[in-house]
Amino acid sequence: MHWGKAAAVATVSVVGVGAVALVAGRVVSELSVRSSGAAPSSTGGLRVHSVAPGMIELTRTPETERTGRWALEWGTDGHVVVGPVLSTTEQTVVRQVLPGGSALPEEGETVVLTPWVLRGDPKQALGLDFSDTRVSGELGPMPAWYVPGLRDPWVIAIHGDGADRGQVLPLLPVFERFKMPVLAVSYRNDPGAPASPDGMGHFGETEWRDVEAAIRLAVDSGASRVLLYGWGIGATMALQAAERSAWRDIVRGLVLDSPVLDWREAARRRATRRGVPQPLAELGMRAAEGRSGVDTTAFDRLADGDGLAAPVLLLHSPDDTVAPIAPVRRLAERRDDLVLYREFPGTEHEALWNADPHGYEDLLRRFLTPLL
Repeated sequence: MHWGKAAAVATVSVVGVGAVALVAGRVVSELSVRSSGAAPSSTGGLRVHSVAPGMIELTRTPETERTGRWALEWGTDGHVVVGPVLSTTEQTVVRQVLPGGSALPEEGETVVLTPWVLRGDPKQALGLDFSDTRVSGELGPMPAWYVPGLRDPWVIAIHGDGADRGQVLPLLPVFERFKMPVLAVSYRNDPGAPASPDGMGHFGETEWRDVEAAIRLAVDSGASRVLLYGWGIGATMALQAAERSAWRDIVRGLVLDSPVLDWREAARRRATRRGVPQPLAELGMRAAEGRSGVDTTAFDRLADGDGLAAPVLLLHSPDDTVAPIAPVRRLAERRDDLVLYREFPGTEHEALWNADPHGYEDLLRRFLTPLL
C-alpha cells in the first residue's frame, strides 16, 4: 500500500476519514499480529562493487559498517560470511570474507545482509548429532531439534520473530562444551506447527504455553532442570513461562536476548520500519491490541520482574529499532538481585551475537558456569 496516497484519500470527508482509518488500522495491524518472515536486522539492496580472494567491497551503509560477523545472501543459494571491516571509502566498505560458504557473488550483484551466518540443521551447519522430534502442545505437535547432552540443565531455545530454530546454531558449540542438552523448539503459527485458532500471533500471551509444553517434554525425557533461552518475542515467552508455568520451579535460569517488554511501542516500530506514517502506525497498534486480545496489564507487569525466581542473563541493544530498551533497563534495575545485564551498542534486534561473538559467548559461559 502507498501510505501517502491512503492518507490523502482519508482527508476527503469526515466519513472518509473514519472509513480509511478503520481499514488502514486493520491493514497496519497485520504487521504486528503476523510474522514478517524476515529478520528485523536483515538489510537488502546492497551492491557488490568488487570481489577479491578473502574480501568483498560493498556499498557503504551503517549496516555494512557494523562490527562483528554477518552473512551475505543472494539468488537461490548464495551465502558467504563476512567478518571485520578492512577499509572504507566515502562510498564503499571492504570486509573480510570468512572461510566456508558459497562462491563469491559477481561484481554488480545485489545482496542482502543478514544475521544468519549458519544455515541448515545442527549436523549440516556444525557436524553435531541431533534428532528431529515433536513437542506435543495444546494445539498439536510442533517440530523441534534435540541435540543430546550429558547433564542438566536442558536448554530450551525459543526463536524470535522472523527467525526459526536455526537462530540457536551459533551457540550450540558453547552448550556442547558444557555438555548441556538442547531442545530448539517451534511454536504455533510456525511452518510445520499448528496455527492458532485465529491465525494471529498474541505477543507471547498464548504462545508461552508452547514453551511450557517443551518444558514438559524435557521433564518427561529425564530433565530435572531447564534453562529458557529466547530471542525477541521468544525471550518474552520465556519470561512469561518462567512466571506462569506449572513447571516454573524447575527453571534454573533464563537468557533473554532482545526481549519485547513494551509490545505497543514494538508494534508501532514494526509498522514505521516498513514505511507506515506514525498516525497510521498508532491506529495499527490499537487495532492489533483489540484483535489479539492481549492482557495488557499482565504484559506490562513483565518488566517489573516480580515473578522472577531464577537467575537471568539479560541482553539488549540501545540501538534496537524494534524492542525499546527502557523497560529492559527497568527490569534490570528492579531485579538486580537476579539479573546480570549487558548492553551491545551499535547493533540491531536479535543480532547481539553478530556484533560481538567472542564477547557474547564469554558472557554466556560465565553466566552458565555456576548454574551447572
